[in-house]
Amino acid sequence: MKARILEKSEEHKWDEFIKTHPLASIHQTSSWGRFRGKYWIIVLESDDKIIGGSMIIRQELPKGYCWLYSARGPLIQNDQFNALLAALKPLAKKENAVFFRIDPPISESVKIPGFKPTHSGFQPENTLVIDLTQSEEEILKQMKQKGRYNIRLAEKKGVKIHESKDVDAFHSLLEQTTKRDEFHGHDRHFYQQMLDKLPENAILYMASYESKPIAGIIVTEFNDTAIYYFGASGNEYRNVMAPYLLQWHAMKEAKKKHLKHYDLLGIAPENSPNHPWAGVTNFKKKFGGKHVIYAPPQEFSFKPIIHLLYRLYKKVKKW
Repeated sequence: MKARILEKSEEHKWDEFIKTHPLASIHQTSSWGRFRGKYWIIVLESDDKIIGGSMIIRQELPKGYCWLYSARGPLIQNDQFNALLAALKPLAKKENAVFFRIDPPISESVKIPGFKPTHSGFQPENTLVIDLTQSEEEILKQMKQKGRYNIRLAEKKGVKIHESKDVDAFHSLLEQTTKRDEFHGHDRHFYQQMLDKLPENAILYMASYESKPIAGIIVTEFNDTAIYYFGASGNEYRNVMAPYLLQWHAMKEAKKKHLKHYDLLGIAPENSPNHPWAGVTNFKKKFGGKHVIYAPPQEFSFKPIIHLLYRLYKKVKKW
């Protein structure tokens, strides 16, 4: 077995590999790497055949430092970490990387030599996943009564859903959402880039009422899974429950394409009423689904002292 960084001209080999990998998500595609910035794909090969690997993203830090990130990866066996790190360390030195973070795409916590658990991952540890192999009637039945009611209310009120490219309208609604719910979103360019760099995977659905855009969501699709990534709603016409119809529409569209799962991408852990995601969790739980818990993120230090200072800084900032 050997490990190496793929040339850009070879990235299609990795994308073909992950199409059949049971743990692969959109976050490991080369398209996702192009969307997120500077990236590399490290593969493990045996007899010139890819048997595992990871898409690695560079995340900037001050003073020329960075950290390297495998989102919902790497896609390797536990005994292959040494080979992955052997290929990664020269890259880390060249890029002045402080540490390497992974978000394992598995539920079981695994002790990996040299890695330390953290709870600072970008990918949520808790999420809800809806089974789209059920009939539409079955999917509705497993929702909470209030979820079904709000979907039907939006339909009755005449809310219309359509696929859109209008990032300006979405971002305008998002600014209202972030101010109302007191959280930070990205700038308009981020969402435009998401749609532009993931043309086959990212979809913007907008809801309109009386011909006026009032809510929107961005959903990604890859392999057998759709993910609800971003949502926005304006301060007007909240009583027509457009966000509920948007989610139901996205589920039905994914189901038409024979996708099997609809991931609501992140809820608060159980018994955490003061968690920052408590409010959105109440909304998501109305759609039912299976509670999935992922293993916590883990980090490998290339520069232990600087890494420690960075973690202390993050703790102080959080306090």
